[in-house]
Amino acid sequence: MKRPWRVVTLMLTAALCARAASAEPLGKYWTVTPFGGFTLFDSGLKFPGTNQLKDNAYLGGRVGYQAFKWGGIEAAGGFTPTEEDVASGGTNVDWMHLTGDLVATPWAGRYGGPFVFAGAGWGQLKPSSGGTKVDQGLGEYGAGLNFWINDGIGLRAEFRQLIWVPKDNGGTKTTFTVLGAGVTFALGAKARDTDGDGVPDKSDKCPDTPKGAKVDAEGCPHDADKDGVLDGLDQCPETPVGATVNQYGCPSDADKDGVFDGIDKCPNTPAGAKVDATGCPIDSDGDGVYDGLDQCANTPAGCKVDANGCPMDSDNDGVCDGLDKCPDTPAGAKVDATGCPIVVSEKETELLDTGMIRLHEVNFASGKAVLTPDSYPALDEVGQILSKWPELKIEVGGHTDSQGVPAKNQKLSEQRAQAVLDYLTKKFPDLKADQFTVKGYGQTKPIAPNNTALGRAKNRRVEFVVLNKEALKRETQKQNMLQK
Repeated sequence: MKRPWRVVTLMLTAALCARAASAEPLGKYWTVTPFGGFTLFDSGLKFPGTNQLKDNAYLGGRVGYQAFKWGGIEAAGGFTPTEEDVASGGTNVDWMHLTGDLVATPWAGRYGGPFVFAGAGWGQLKPSSGGTKVDQGLGEYGAGLNFWINDGIGLRAEFRQLIWVPKDNGGTKTTFTVLGAGVTFALGAKARDTDGDGVPDKSDKCPDTPKGAKVDAEGCPHDADKDGVLDGLDQCPETPVGATVNQYGCPSDADKDGVFDGIDKCPNTPAGAKVDATGCPIDSDGDGVYDGLDQCANTPAGCKVDANGCPMDSDNDGVCDGLDKCPDTPAGAKVDATGCPIVVSEKETELLDTGMIRLHEVNFASGKAVLTPDSYPALDEVGQILSKWPELKIEVGGHTDSQGVPAKNQKLSEQRAQAVLDYLTKKFPDLKADQFTVKGYGQTKPIAPNNTALGRAKNRRVEFVVLNKEALKRETQKQNMLQK
């Protein structure tokens, strides 16, 4: 028998040189293989006469079912036309077979691999022109190589040894060796999905999707929150746009202020500080200490504060440093709103003690209700005092001495009281006209004898009398409390 190995080697080499596009078919599937090759007849086979048969071309096919990755079953059939190996006049002979095999593919990989098989079946030799034919039972075994071009088409090369043992013990065992190759078509295989995203490779426009990512109908992954981590892998799927995330798609907040890194415009906010939507600290009272850390949240603007945001008052006068215009006020001194000691004038003391202010320093042109300039300082002081007490109702009373006609003095005193009020309301806009009443008393209420020049001078006066004493009392108490 001629050696078959050179032919087998050439066919296997051709299969290995074919270009692989993807990989083997998956799951359970059928295979159909048109097959062609060469049959080598045993030299001991003499049919129909005493001459051996010539080796010749083989044409057949294979139908298999790959039930498992490691193996399946297969039916094989083929036909070889030959003739007796003589110089001339040899009989033409047809040889055919139909066999079934168990096929083992434990070495199968992504691009195929070796396989072995063994089985049994039927064979027949008959003269082409008719005559006595011989049917025979066959045993067979063999090996080969599958090489998948893609998940539907592959190349197959095989070596098959068929054995015929005649029924009578005196017969001679003969063999048929088939070498060949074919193109295998896989039918019914599971669609290949290399990246496991549920979309077959042939429809997958994004074939390298990471495992676990959600994809659309074309196999392409989503990233709904645009954070760079694909849906299905993203453990925090609703991350705000712009936030910095880790490998799991979850945002970070390095300064723990509740605003994610990437969105946080002030990424080094001190712990505990309140922040706005951009992550920047809030300082509502503008004292330089952030809300949340500020223990005195409503500090007046301009006050100096300590590390806790509380106003400092170095001289303990109740007016904070920064607003205190007299920062070294002696201990215990009463101060005004600017932190400066309060100087209570005699006239203000007079108002608080007696409920009235009496002015002798108000002068008029002789016989007229026209103020002379030397009266302004005293009136200005009264105007400043009354401006502090907007709740008081004041009577401006005019008084004269006894010289002159009483009726004339009465009218003149009223006119002069009105002149005083007009001056005060014009000079001090905070003083409202409805706060005051005007009354002239003439010479009817002397406070000293009119028979001396000194006495008459005392009687010529202007008096500012509080009409609502209860309001004065309340205002006095309020003022004392504020000073404390």
